[in-house]
Amino acid sequence: MLRSQIKHCRNCGTAVVHRIPDDGDTRERAVCPQCALIHYENPLNVVGTVPHLGERVLLCKRNIEPRKGKWTLPAGFMELNETTSEGAARETVEEAGALFEMEGLFSVLNVARVGQVHLFYTARLLADHFDPGHETMEARLFTEAEVPWDEIAFRTVKETLEHYFADRRKGTLAIHVIDIV
Repeated sequence: MLRSQIKHCRNCGTAVVHRIPDDGDTRERAVCPQCALIHYENPLNVVGTVPHLGERVLLCKRNIEPRKGKWTLPAGFMELNETTSEGAARETVEEAGALFEMEGLFSVLNVARVGQVHLFYTARLLADHFDPGHETMEARLFTEAEVPWDEIAFRTVKETLEHYFADRRKGTLAIHVIDIV
């Protein structure tokens, strides 16, 4: 279980205490002893796409830490005032510079130990030319056999790719909900 990293109240600056609030809550929270503000911390959403063109998927070689130099699907943290699909599309443009059409939700991966939920959508590429942003060294299409499986940056990406290719072999895409422990 993750412990709160909050040290001071965002409202008044007083050092917080970690305890179960007196409001009937059942979880320990960062609570301000001065102004009584309860600081709730919730999981971060990571959103991205599985961009595909025919039998190939688009992967991006990371130019940033963590896992610089490893391959990933275009994805990143969701921003305020955007939907999960809007965030996935934005990340695909920012990281790959791809021209694509968004499709449906493909995978939801719960990574509770780090307080994240990863959501990947499929996206049909409309061209095979890419203009990657500064976070990406290279954007390239791979068949399943060509994917550098040992160089995939994150387990959530590897799981999503494995399910994507397995579904393609079956001839139908399903929504996958996966708990990463």
